[in-house]
Amino acid sequence: MNSILFWNGVALDANKESHSNGNRENTGPTLSARALALVHLAMHDAYFGINTPTTFTPYTSGLPGVPSPGAGASADAAVASAAYFMLTKLFPSQKAAFDAKLAAAPMSGGDASKGHMFGVAIANFINNLRKDDPGAGDAGYSPSAARGAHRPDPDNPQGFHAPYYGDSAKLFSSNAFTLAPPPMPGSADYATALEQVRRLGIKHGWQETAGSAARTPEQTVIGVYWGYDGANGLGTPPRLYNQIVLKVMEAQGTTDPVDQLRLLTMANVAMADAGILAWKEKYRYDLWRPVVGIREHDSGMGPLGSVQAGPMAADCDPAWLPMGAPASNSSKKNFTPDFPAYPSGHATFGAASLQVVRLWYGIGSKNPDMLLTSFVSDEYDGKTRDNAGTARPRYVRHFPKGLWDMIRENGESRVYLGVHWIFDAFAEGDQDKYDKQIGGVPLGLWIAESIFNKKMTRA
Repeated sequence: MNSILFWNGVALDANKESHSNGNRENTGPTLSARALALVHLAMHDAYFGINTPTTFTPYTSGLPGVPSPGAGASADAAVASAAYFMLTKLFPSQKAAFDAKLAAAPMSGGDASKGHMFGVAIANFINNLRKDDPGAGDAGYSPSAARGAHRPDPDNPQGFHAPYYGDSAKLFSSNAFTLAPPPMPGSADYATALEQVRRLGIKHGWQETAGSAARTPEQTVIGVYWGYDGANGLGTPPRLYNQIVLKVMEAQGTTDPVDQLRLLTMANVAMADAGILAWKEKYRYDLWRPVVGIREHDSGMGPLGSVQAGPMAADCDPAWLPMGAPASNSSKKNFTPDFPAYPSGHATFGAASLQVVRLWYGIGSKNPDMLLTSFVSDEYDGKTRDNAGTARPRYVRHFPKGLWDMIRENGESRVYLGVHWIFDAFAEGDQDKYDKQIGGVPLGLWIAESIFNKKMTRA
């Protein structure tokens, strides 16, 4: 266990704990991704400020006032102090745990005192670069009553996560991207997506009819498998995708700390930018989730519904409820996440992080890979319990096309939970191509390619 993997593990545990201890520090998908990016950037520039790279520059290179290490400073000490400083800033309630980790951190070679001083200085510098980032609160935000607009889950009312974040947060590294509009009510693509999620995402299953298959047990598993919806003991999707990156490095024999640090940092920076760009698009298009869209599909339904002649629209079901994002390790209800549908954050985070990995290992941008063909999600690790208190079995899931399969399935999984339309991930029929500017998968791929091609220079 070198210092890079050690502190990555501490950061992932902090994400999990922040969604379990009730203190709500940097919780939710946007702030989770931001926090993990900051910890890894602090480690990155602490390490490469001492071990000067020749093929790229540190993230803070060229900025006025950037700290310099003293001669002979320990890189391990610098990484440790940089990670520790950033973690205590982000998760102050966990300081005692971080103190214990700092005392146990791997150390070798160099002047530890100089390394610690430099690590703190560079982390503080990076923290100050991002001090004006907005939080995820919704003060002053009012949802639209318009047909098609996002409104809270009627079965599990919540606020609105990060309505101002995408517009106000500066990108970390990628170029800016915008998506084409999603299919809207009244279009053929929307009708297809509505029928699909109404059938496959319903809470208690579906009466199978000719030409209309019910959700299968495997699809139910897929929905939960990719969950990590801020659950107790699990944390958020950025933690899941870090776990996959770690398994890829293990499978590929990537043991050089330089390569590990570089890859982990790029993947986490990609997710931080995914959180910014996806949330900018979410609140720009403000599309309702299936739980509202299906219940209010008839134009007579909803806050602005008007009297209509004739029978209720065939695909309207005012009693419809989704299987929902899994409230694992709790007795709470499953739920629909508290932000607009389009694009899917899961799809964007997953594509951004895993595409960085694929590019790192030389995989063509849209070619299958064999980098990792099996994985065990914490949702199915044999210990995690559903919200009825029953432990789910351990499940080793197979991915014949490696991460390329994971990117697609991760996006599709949200339909099986009933919390997303398929076009929130990608346009129907566009899977394995992603040529259309629709959904979180194309957005995540663009973010990854931008960051990788720029060698993670600042935005």
